[in-house]
Amino acid sequence: MTESTDGAEQCNAIVLNADDPLLSQLRADPRVEFLDAAPAQLKALDSLRPPLDVDVTGEPVRWAYYPWRAKVVSVLGPHGFRRLRLDRNRNLVTAAELDRLSRLRIGVVGLSVGHAIAYTLAAQGFCGELRLSDFDVLELSNLNRVPATVFDLGLNKAVVCARRIAELDPYLRVVVQTDGITTDSVDEFMDNVDIVLEECDSLDAKVLVREAARARKLPVLMATSDRCLLDVERFDSEPTRPTLHGLIGDMEAAQLRDLDAREKVPYSLRLVDATQVSARMAASLIEVGTTLSTWPQIASEVALNTAAVAEAVRRIALGEPLASGRVRVDIAEALDRIEEPLEEPIVQPTDRRADDDTDQPTAAGDAIHAVMAAANRAPSGGNAQPWRIWARGDAVSIALAPEYATTMDVGCRASAVAVGAATFNARVAAAAHAMVAEVSFEPDGERSPLVATLRLSQGDDPTLAALYDAMLQRETNRRQAEPVPISADVVELLAAAARREGARLELLSAPEQLATAARILAAADRIRYLTPRLHAEMFAELRWPGDPSPDTGIDVRTLELPESDLVMLDILRRPEVMAHLAAWGGGAALGDDTYDRVTRAAALGVVSMPGSELVDFARAGSAVEAVWVTAQQQGLGVQPVSPAFLYAVDAQDLQGLSPAFSEELADLQYNFRMLAGTEPAESQALILRFAHAPRPSVQSRRRSIFGPVTED
Repeated sequence: MTESTDGAEQCNAIVLNADDPLLSQLRADPRVEFLDAAPAQLKALDSLRPPLDVDVTGEPVRWAYYPWRAKVVSVLGPHGFRRLRLDRNRNLVTAAELDRLSRLRIGVVGLSVGHAIAYTLAAQGFCGELRLSDFDVLELSNLNRVPATVFDLGLNKAVVCARRIAELDPYLRVVVQTDGITTDSVDEFMDNVDIVLEECDSLDAKVLVREAARARKLPVLMATSDRCLLDVERFDSEPTRPTLHGLIGDMEAAQLRDLDAREKVPYSLRLVDATQVSARMAASLIEVGTTLSTWPQIASEVALNTAAVAEAVRRIALGEPLASGRVRVDIAEALDRIEEPLEEPIVQPTDRRADDDTDQPTAAGDAIHAVMAAANRAPSGGNAQPWRIWARGDAVSIALAPEYATTMDVGCRASAVAVGAATFNARVAAAAHAMVAEVSFEPDGERSPLVATLRLSQGDDPTLAALYDAMLQRETNRRQAEPVPISADVVELLAAAARREGARLELLSAPEQLATAARILAAADRIRYLTPRLHAEMFAELRWPGDPSPDTGIDVRTLELPESDLVMLDILRRPEVMAHLAAWGGGAALGDDTYDRVTRAAALGVVSMPGSELVDFARAGSAVEAVWVTAQQQGLGVQPVSPAFLYAVDAQDLQGLSPAFSEELADLQYNFRMLAGTEPAESQALILRFAHAPRPSVQSRRRSIFGPVTED
């Protein structure tokens, strides 16, 4: 076994430093061609992101000499070469995974199918050393599946494969054994190998390889071309496991060598599971020796085998689950099951508005119905509508319904804000119908932690009554906009609306303030995506056309996303995708949409109030709705922004929100409170994005509250 042999079977590149004397000799030889490829490689290396350390970019250029081609090519140093060559592996294979895989020593026995497998493992960076064993030479009939050329005919198959890998990566160690696996050579071949790939034709050689691997506790992989039958034998964890799954009984290699070809047939048929081979292969087996010289193989089947073995190697090396046994990967069967994709048509905007689907009074003069319908129009997190609304006599009650609470609704504080907003709407509707409402907040035992009761009586409140039409038209507007400043007069109107409800509005409008807020809110959005429970609840809120529960949640059309981003939601909604991003420390782009919307806003409004009890959040909810309705009355589009940290009041709350990111959430919350000037004794109820934008194309729907008007 050798890394390189003299003469015709030289199979390794000779890597030279720029000052190597051999390089001067080669330059003087007119038969040797020089190719200077390093400048382009250096430029590409410098363009990688994130930028690399100088110990990689500063490596001196090397020269790789390929004697069988009479060519010398300049290449990056070993670290830079590997980093650039495998850059497109990211993030399908992480840097840490590649580091582990790069230490693998893999032995490959049989270099027809084995050639494609060995080359793929090398191409993907799934090994640090390859040992190749085959006694046979390449023939023209091999070229229907072996990725070689007519220039390789007559050469040993292991040498052909080693050369091709050397031309792929001159730094990868490849050792060849040109006598094949025998009882005399198997021990040397197996020494210090981590995984064995067996792809030879000889039945006794198959058993010999496994006997040696089992003695050394090495896993063995084999893929059979027809319908990709992958065999996995984990002798590393099952050292007493029978070879070849016991399919040939307790036959040993020495016994099989003594059998003639005809006597080996029953064992071979059991091994390939002849009952499961394709009809074409089964028929071909009958023709071997008559119309066929040997059993057939094609390149596409070999490619499928290669993919299966490469995945098995990756799992073994990284300690991922892979049991002993066998599995078929049948492309033909998969294509027989081909079907149309699930119809999820591109979402087109319509002119439908919220009031098309929202409860309206059953009669123009029914003031109680008007008050209840107005309450039901209030905004709520995820359009959950976390309330129960009923009337009894001259009183309307709005009870917080805790069963609608999500993880971000810490302590039902977001629901309390929604109840407060519903209460404000009810007061506005009452005023528009020549009534005033006396409001009280109190718990209702185990049924609800907070109930707002409005006792209605005749009276006038022209300030509230003037907001009625604007309240009925209130909507969430997520359209992109240009950052046009808000006039000072409108700013004062918004602040006054909050003050009348006992809260405070802090407006962030300077570009540097918006940029800082955008970074904080985008980072919080990333955490929401990467925290499994928050991610699941976020997508559970979304409603696509045809959804069976259209009267709650957020209609995806209200997100006002371009078609390309709507399609991207199919990727963003997948929890396993988010799990990978979290493990890699990635996902910075998950907050890009929020960042863009905030930096292009006219302003952000932060509504805060003293206290942190549910009743405090409810009163602040009234202020939120007052500001929102006033802003829309002044021509501004309004979008609520709820970072994951918004309703957390202590470290325990943050830990419950996102155990993996609680400290980062704490920092984000602190920084945002400092930016908004929120006092320690104050709680933030909601953040509102104000923008000069066209009306939204569609509004989410709501549950009906009408039916019986009273509650027993």
